[in-house]
Amino acid sequence: MTTRTTGRLQGKVAFVTGAGTGIGAATAIAFAREGATVVICGRRQEPLDAVVAQIRAAGGQAEAVQADVSDETVFKAAIEAAAQRHGGLDILVNNAMAYSWGLIEETSTADWHSNFSTSVDGTFWGTRTAMRLMKARGGAIVNVSSICGLLGTASMAGYSAAKAAIINFSRAAAAEGAPAGIRVNVVIPAVVETPATAGMLGDAASRKSTERLIPMGRVGQPQELANAILFLASDEASYITGAALPVDGGRSAVLVTAL
Repeated sequence: MTTRTTGRLQGKVAFVTGAGTGIGAATAIAFAREGATVVICGRRQEPLDAVVAQIRAAGGQAEAVQADVSDETVFKAAIEAAAQRHGGLDILVNNAMAYSWGLIEETSTADWHSNFSTSVDGTFWGTRTAMRLMKARGGAIVNVSSICGLLGTASMAGYSAAKAAIINFSRAAAAEGAPAGIRVNVVIPAVVETPATAGMLGDAASRKSTERLIPMGRVGQPQELANAILFLASDEASYITGAALPVDGGRSAVLVTAL
């Protein structure tokens, strides 16, 4: 896997949610490497601080804000304050998510709603706030969905419904934002090696079983998702909006794979 530094985001201000680990952390690091001032948020301060330290050690600009994306008032204020501190907002990545497991007949209403408060409500609140801030000068919003938003997954009905909602919400936001130069796109990962997937990749047999379903024969790495997000956030994607890009090793392209 290769990375390159070209200053694609030089002078840009970016806000990335769920950036303490995994895809969000890799995205923040990639943005900073390309010249952006990056504000990262999450619920736990310690991992956020570690990401900021890594970015600063490499000469980048970053700061951490502890904020719960499922709290409308807190999340909105965090984005607005960051924009005020740094003279505006150019990029928002809605990456934070939460999920619950369970068969539909055993899922409580509270568990059902827990899938939406961060993934869908948070994406809506973040996008709405960013669109208001970007209205005068344009910008880019990248939302993170999941292959579960494209294909049905047993015991994950709430998560699947939430991630599907993000895809179509983003299309509507793209249509509304386009006249103001605001682009809204989605990346759709499948299985990516992050703390959230550690349970399903915890032993060799489980990992092999998962990888057999992926045409490329391996799970994704956070940096590979970050590369796609970086492209969609950059001016290289200036004529792309309303797109939903699978970054999944071909998993969503096939009904079955040869075993």
